Amino acid sequence: MGANERSRLRNCRPGLLTLAVLAAGSLLVWLPASHAQATGPRRAEGSSKPDAPVARKEAPQKEEHRFWDKENDWLFAGVGTSRTLDYFSTLNMRRCGRQEILLTNDVLDNHAAFAAVEAAATAVSIGAGYLFHRYEHHKLERWTSLLHIGLATTGSARNYCLKTAHLAVTPNAP
Repeated sequence: MGANERSRLRNCRPGLLTLAVLAAGSLLVWLPASHAQATGPRRAEGSSKPDAPVARKEAPQKEEHRFWDKENDWLFAGVGTSRTLDYFSTLNMRRCGRQEILLTNDVLDNHAAFAAVEAAATAVSIGAGYLFHRYEHHKLERWTSLLHIGLATTGSARNYCLKTAHLAVTPNAP
């Protein structure tokens, strides 16, 4: 395996931050489901007759709201804005000679394809919010957008903070 092939493979690996976000997201999806598996009243060990009926408390009212309410409208607008900021900051980073970590340069240099990737990321965020809303995980519905806004904005700020990559000039190069 040559040095050029190794550097190409190194650029194909997902970043540590990406793996951490995926792991945290999968935990958030599966943890609430495991807590919902409650059984009926339990019997004391060694006792053949059932315990006295237990008075059940009424569950507190869940936070009910329409999916396209005012708060979600603002959150989805924030996701779209942060993805737009990410689009322009990544193009600026490429103009400065830096390489993108998560996407190939072929995608980034094709502006229409890169815009489609950013729009798809926004649509995935809204879709994930809808799934959380549909299955009554309303806090996760809001946190999905907030997390997406935070990560995209942080990535954009990082892109703008990078210094220009200066290529080494060899003295006898044509």
